[in-house]
Amino acid sequence: MRAIVTGGCGFIGSHIVDRLIKDGHEVFVVDNLSAECNEEFFYNPEATYINEDIASDNLSESLPDSCDWIFHLAAESRIQPTIENPSLACKVNVLGTSNLLEYARKHSVKRFMYSSTSAGYGLKNEIPLQETMKRDCLNPYSVTKLAGEDLCTMYYSLFDLETICFRYFNIYGERQPLQGQYAPVVGLFLEMKENNESMSIVGDGEQRRDFTYVGDVVQANMLAANTTNEEALGEVFNVGCGQNYSIIELAEIIGGDYHHIAAREGEARHTLADNTKIRTLLEWEPTTIIKEWINEYQRKNK
Repeated sequence: MRAIVTGGCGFIGSHIVDRLIKDGHEVFVVDNLSAECNEEFFYNPEATYINEDIASDNLSESLPDSCDWIFHLAAESRIQPTIENPSLACKVNVLGTSNLLEYARKHSVKRFMYSSTSAGYGLKNEIPLQETMKRDCLNPYSVTKLAGEDLCTMYYSLFDLETICFRYFNIYGERQPLQGQYAPVVGLFLEMKENNESMSIVGDGEQRRDFTYVGDVVQANMLAANTTNEEALGEVFNVGCGQNYSIIELAEIIGGDYHHIAAREGEARHTLADNTKIRTLLEWEPTTIIKEWINEYQRKNK
């Protein structure tokens, strides 16, 4: 199969690129290398790379003439920066997704996998979080990412473009970004520990997160691309481990000193995925628990 991966030089996208190539597929990566939290970008020598902005009016001219699958991960993907620049979030996350869906429609793409977010559940929904719950978008990031979901489901119902959307919970694992204060917390804490620095806990640290391994996210995307279950098409799925930990518990798992810094606006208090739907329709199962992964990471990096 021929696949396009947007954001394929980043954390999750580069893992999807590697898996596709390992499975024998032809891969085109679209990435403009704009993610500020990435200390480095990741490349696979067997992929073809296209440096392009997904919100560009000329995007389709840069893409291959034909494609079977699109894995769309490129986004303005950190909550606090989107609060500082909502217009950029709208441009990239809404217009960029629209551009890709229109390319997919015009080029008869077989299936479109969209990476969304659990941030749309906000504060008003009680855990565990289910896909049928009402939206409670607290920031431009969640508003624009769920707008992308709506575009995907509309393209499925109106144009018969097969789409599958994923609401990711807190993803961690190899290649996780480390740059800046808004990088994902697992990577930041591990780096602080390795540098003998005190870990910075936002707020009281009692907020809880469903930490989900990047390899399990990759597997969800592969299952979606290959599924023959028509009940999964046009649907939205939680991708979460189904367990959560407080930020203080995370710091204690890693070990070392920590201190508290000011709380942030626009962030949910607790997240926990109900992953029944993805287990049922895509036969997905989480394989990695964060405690075990951290212990193994620290053993390898002594």
